[in-house]
Amino acid sequence: MLEPNEIYCGDSRELLKQIAPDSLALSFWSPPYFLGKDYEQGVSYKQWQDMLREVINLHYSVLKPGGFMVINIADILAFQDEKMPRIQADNPSNKKCSVTREMVMEAKRLHPDYNRDQLAAFLHCSEQTIDRRLNGNNIRGGKHAIGTHVKLVGGQLEEYAYQAGLYLYDKRIWQKDPAWANSKWTTSTLKAVSETEDLYVFWKPGTYVVNRDRLTPSEWKEWGLRQVWNIPSVRANDIHQAMFPIELAYRVIKLYTDEGDIVLDPFLGSGTTALAAIEASRRFIGIELMERYADLARKRVKDMISAPKLALL
Repeated sequence: MLEPNEIYCGDSRELLKQIAPDSLALSFWSPPYFLGKDYEQGVSYKQWQDMLREVINLHYSVLKPGGFMVINIADILAFQDEKMPRIQADNPSNKKCSVTREMVMEAKRLHPDYNRDQLAAFLHCSEQTIDRRLNGNNIRGGKHAIGTHVKLVGGQLEEYAYQAGLYLYDKRIWQKDPAWANSKWTTSTLKAVSETEDLYVFWKPGTYVVNRDRLTPSEWKEWGLRQVWNIPSVRANDIHQAMFPIELAYRVIKLYTDEGDIVLDPFLGSGTTALAAIEASRRFIGIELMERYADLARKRVKDMISAPKLALL
């Protein structure tokens, strides 16, 4: 059996089977978002779905009755879809030539016998410009690029959890810094910059504890009872590609567990959930697939334990 306050390297789908039944008060995790990070290379969308389904299903046996599973995830904002029309958006400001499609169509009406070269000469532009205006080749991504759209993931999580015997208890929203670096499409589309992620709170049937002493009165007022949590993003993901702030994990752990409870993170990454559990005087079990991140998490935990006790907030 996996022991608390340890970090294990391996596949969560195997190691979850080695956790004592009915032993976890909380599982808090942020899985791969299917965004093409290095740890997702070679994974198809179906494989990603199957992984989430299996990990969620394995939680039923290890959570205590009344325990919670909280998943931090975002919708896929640029999901590639082969069936989607290729041409996406026309951005006049990106065009180096002022000739418009309407101008080309008017020239064709005036001179129906002109070929593209003759139309180009008439409009004082290149033949390529005529082709682009008529066929949409100047439009973002080109007519051969795979179209993308938003793909919602919350419904899938709810379905997988329901199949496992877990129920969607609550949903909170993490309002973070605008993700400009990951939203490059905003310069050539009408899409908004990503500024939020979701926290889906699932409950295993059983009596759960409402302990008002877990938070101070000001904490209850400022975030305990609030759906939207305004927490700055990690400024530099220099040690891991997808880090979330320790305060996010700390709030979840404080809200849904008591001191001494065991908190699981089956996608531990750089170890943030373990650090938050230590800060909140909880025990933890961490599982990480990649050895270099498991080693990083162990080092961060060791450093925190050996450092002087400092207040997180």
